[in-house]
Amino acid sequence: MEKTEPAHTFRWRDTAGVVFALAGFTLLLHFLFNGRYGFFRDELYYIACGHHLAWGYVDQPPLVAVVARVSESLLGHSLFAIRFFPALAGAAVVFLTGGLAGELGGGKFAQGLAALSILAAPAYLAFDNFLSMNAFEPIFWTLCALIVLRIVRRGNERLWLLFGVIAGIGLLNKNSVLIFGYALFVALLATPARRLFYSRWIWLGALVAMGIYAPNFLWQWQHGWPQIHVVLNGRFYKDVATSPWEFLFQQVLFVHPVTLPVWLGGLWFYFGTREGEEPRFLGVTFLALLGVFLLLRMKSYYLLPAYPLLMAAGGVAWERWLRAKGLAWARAALPAAIVLGGLATLPYGLPVLPVQTFIRYQKIVPMARKLRVERDAGGPLPQLYADMFGWRHTTAVTAQIYHSLPEPQRAGCAILAWNYGEAGAIDYYGPRYGLPQAISGHNNFYLWGPGKYTGQCVIAVNVPLSLLDQMFGQVQLKTRVINSYSMAVENHLPIYLCEKPREPLDRMWPRFRYYI
Repeated sequence: MEKTEPAHTFRWRDTAGVVFALAGFTLLLHFLFNGRYGFFRDELYYIACGHHLAWGYVDQPPLVAVVARVSESLLGHSLFAIRFFPALAGAAVVFLTGGLAGELGGGKFAQGLAALSILAAPAYLAFDNFLSMNAFEPIFWTLCALIVLRIVRRGNERLWLLFGVIAGIGLLNKNSVLIFGYALFVALLATPARRLFYSRWIWLGALVAMGIYAPNFLWQWQHGWPQIHVVLNGRFYKDVATSPWEFLFQQVLFVHPVTLPVWLGGLWFYFGTREGEEPRFLGVTFLALLGVFLLLRMKSYYLLPAYPLLMAAGGVAWERWLRAKGLAWARAALPAAIVLGGLATLPYGLPVLPVQTFIRYQKIVPMARKLRVERDAGGPLPQLYADMFGWRHTTAVTAQIYHSLPEPQRAGCAILAWNYGEAGAIDYYGPRYGLPQAISGHNNFYLWGPGKYTGQCVIAVNVPLSLLDQMFGQVQLKTRVINSYSMAVENHLPIYLCEKPREPLDRMWPRFRYYI
């Protein structure tokens, strides 16, 4: 299919300088502040996964473990090291959003406004502040959208192969790319872009994506689809159910109320302007994603990777409307309002304040109390910060109990942690305290098994007493660990010394399995 060159031809080397500046500023912000507080619960788990590289894990595809392993190998053991690539990802999303605005026909103002809106969103800053799959997900969605837009506007259908590569790698990062692919399929089918389905290249691109994803798919199949169990258990036992109105309200908070006019402007661009007709499939993609997440009652932050599609279009819409109305003052006022709003919520996105100062700041700007997504959340800090506290202290207290044991008993004593955060912390901090590697029944730690331990001596960290009483003839509470700033479930955390197992530990092991 041949297509004439559009009147507006955007080249990435012509990206507005302000976009480069904002992306660089994003990177600088993360480098300045991502070493504060401590390791996030999931980071400790991903580091452990990085020491057991595989094509899949109980609760995620393999890419995040590879990133953890590479970060540790190249940059060492530090918060800066593990958060280096997420910081790069945050800057990349800001840059790609500005570039997408250029691809949609926006000039310097449109590109800058779009990039600034993403930078000001507290949820983007927060998720790029630590290693997680969520830090990289917007890159894959935005790149895929950009490629399809280029195909629609310029007719180079061989770009579907590049789409397949990026989508495939994205699937190795997070399975939600499948939902994005479904939404994009619906959007293309519902708009004049459906003509793309007549090309063999789109189907070849899909085969490329599935080929890259195949090893992880096969791993999940061979292990009984554990990720499905994790998702379902999370729905029933961990996630906070939200009504459609709560879901929508949380979207406004996640991407900042002050950016609401920008992304609503993006919807208007796609569905209310003649210029938005050709790229309308991007707007339909967003609405299809919103519909799926509302229908399935999924976590509200799952929609976050789609906002570059709206922010980019919103930048173009505002640029053209302000120019048509001759409102020169508004071209300065709108970005200024976003900057001021972003500064007000910056402490929620990055740990720029000492923890006690932040706790007081919450009383002035209490937005995080409206963003609880898991039932276990609680305590003086928002969940994303609370899960950065207590891990080293818990490990140190565990070490005191371990080293208090007689040498013959200590030699074969296992350290059994209830969840992967505690187990990951013991694995990470344990060597400096002379501790062995932890065992746990939580998610992929369960598959790594109980090792050589017999169960004659077990130090159980936060394991429910009711379960321990079933497994051991003697269970003694040794202490409760006080972690004042942590999640409620990690405060007053019990540590038990367990002896006289009723069965060998390897036979009891399936009863410790905990997929959530």
